[in-house]
Amino acid sequence: MIVPRRWAAAATAAILVSVVLSHPGSGTAAPAPAAPPRVALADDETALVRVQLRDQAQLDQLVARGADLANRPRSADGRILADLVLTGVQLAELTAQGATPVQVVQRAGDGERHFAESLRAAQARTAAGLRAPAAGQRTASAAAVDTLQFLQAYWWTSNGQTFVQTQVATTATDDPDVEITVSWRAADGATGSFPLFRFEDSGEYQYHYAQPVPVPSRPVQVTATSSLGGVSRPVTPAVWPNATPPPLPEGYQKDFIDAYFTPTDIQARIKRLARQYRDLVDVIDLPNKTQGYRRTAAAYLGDPAAAAVVVESVRFGDQGMNGVQVRTVDPGRANRPLTATYRDRVLTVSLATDGAGKVTSSTDQVAAVINARFANRFQAFVEQGSAGLPMPVVAPVRLDDGLQGTEVSTKPWTVQALRIGVHRDGSRIGVLAYSQEHAREWATPLVTLEFAERMLANSRTDPATRELLEQTEIFVIPMVNPDGANYSFHDFDFQRKNLVNHCTGVSRDPANRDSWGVDLNRNYTVGSHFDGYVGASSNCLSGSYAGTGELSEAESRNVVALAREHDNIRFAMNVHSYGGYFMWPPGAYKADGRVTLPRPSIDESKLFLDSARRIVGAIAQERGTVTWPSQTGPVADVLYSAAGNSADELYYELGIFAWDFEVGNDRWNPATGQWEGVGFQPPFDEAHGESQEYAGGLVEMVRVARDYAAAQEG
Repeated sequence: MIVPRRWAAAATAAILVSVVLSHPGSGTAAPAPAAPPRVALADDETALVRVQLRDQAQLDQLVARGADLANRPRSADGRILADLVLTGVQLAELTAQGATPVQVVQRAGDGERHFAESLRAAQARTAAGLRAPAAGQRTASAAAVDTLQFLQAYWWTSNGQTFVQTQVATTATDDPDVEITVSWRAADGATGSFPLFRFEDSGEYQYHYAQPVPVPSRPVQVTATSSLGGVSRPVTPAVWPNATPPPLPEGYQKDFIDAYFTPTDIQARIKRLARQYRDLVDVIDLPNKTQGYRRTAAAYLGDPAAAAVVVESVRFGDQGMNGVQVRTVDPGRANRPLTATYRDRVLTVSLATDGAGKVTSSTDQVAAVINARFANRFQAFVEQGSAGLPMPVVAPVRLDDGLQGTEVSTKPWTVQALRIGVHRDGSRIGVLAYSQEHAREWATPLVTLEFAERMLANSRTDPATRELLEQTEIFVIPMVNPDGANYSFHDFDFQRKNLVNHCTGVSRDPANRDSWGVDLNRNYTVGSHFDGYVGASSNCLSGSYAGTGELSEAESRNVVALAREHDNIRFAMNVHSYGGYFMWPPGAYKADGRVTLPRPSIDESKLFLDSARRIVGAIAQERGTVTWPSQTGPVADVLYSAAGNSADELYYELGIFAWDFEVGNDRWNPATGQWEGVGFQPPFDEAHGESQEYAGGLVEMVRVARDYAAAQEG
């Protein structure tokens, strides 16, 4: 939750890019898109804003500055729409550079409101776009005719609306101006068409594609034509995902989630499940304790807008350093040296004077004397822009760690895993589900806890569930990143990383406090930033900062330790949000030539895709949500390169079939003809829906593992 800042300087918000498409035109009559509401932010306000960027170059500039991409960059109708975490100042800068704000998806503080609403609901429950140019505008030449091939052509029905989605590749890969149009014919005789848009990744042409397009009934034929004169052969779209889980038995128990859960709530839920199901649950304390919800204490000695030195404690604020005072004084006498003393929790810097008694100390000299005299207690550095300036006399200021969650324990955190099964001895195939690597993704532990409780509760009443727990062993880490999660709930909604601050020098300025930490899903060893793979950063303020080295963080080491300790784990799911993706390795590539990590074998690729169909089908049973075929596949192909991610670690190093969910699928709005994003911390009703549908997907993953084990034995 967001509360008033203790720091006078506003934090520089990390940029989150989540690119989405507007609805492409079709042959059927569609409502005209509603005019976007006026978007305005106060200068110091932070929000998740959907912005229409000026062009691809503007997106490239954002990425080059360390943008934090939540979804794959895409374009439609000549536009790029991006979801960005921005301050009002940053939004004004983008607007001045030609961007157009479209929608506020989530304001800072909305998470606090949605959390409170979820708690109230739980208590009550307990008591009770622009059109693209038409294809064919260029003059076709017989010599220039290209060849077209459908890579994907699928259809499905969701909540009464039928959709079709296609991908088409052209042999004219080097021509950026090729325009491709898909024409469709439906079972009821209706016809129409829609444009596709070129997709390049790391400078390499991939294909042309579009978002799912609504059609009046099942499409029976699609054909692609290009502006160069190429015509594909007609194709019959296949039904997606074409897999249905077994029906739930009468009396099947679900819906165990009634509010957003803080780390303390999750810890309590783990304890309760272990107590309630002693015959089916062990709790594993993972070996690497986290830093804890704590930071060093700091203060500005002076005015950051004029001249200032940042003084920071070496120990954490909760270790007796919060409230320590620091000041500078004029000794009031001539020819005095610069000195520093520390007594009774007050650091006093007596400034140097000349023969006339005038203060002569500079900011650099003050920082140096503090570092020289009290290196075991304090570190000091000159505020950016203050170097060499005269040091002012400053009344006592208090060091503070700036943390707002006063009721949260500051002790190092022991991350826990649930071990579930009738035979918890490694003799059965193991399945791992883990979530909240990224702190701001509040819905993800709701998914894994709902899944765990379904398996446990129904083992008492449903023979099929009991049989699953006889045949498999389940491991669940509901919360990989407790410190970052505490910070997200209490200090800054959009916190993505953990709380370990590896920054040095002026990057430790408290103005950057919301940008500190390590992206845990960039901190693993396979295809890492340190090996030259794309999608992570060495900038400690970047949203995708990879850390000081591979597995530098306790949280990532915990995931690896659990998987190594229990070598029966053969399937794993990393639950993230948002956007509606289902992915597997490879998850990273090197930029030159877009060289990915080695591709799975033909047999393993088939297992990944066939299993994905089953799991996507199970997700759809809850409320009709369908993960798009274009967002189902290897991470590097359907999202972006994510150097050093955990799924690659588990797959390549440990031989685990490792997947990633991105829960929180875009929702189709028939009134506007738009796909709309839901954000990281949607109103609880949406988060609750995500927990129910994706928990069903995890149950199906257990069935996949069981069937795999049976086939191996056969």
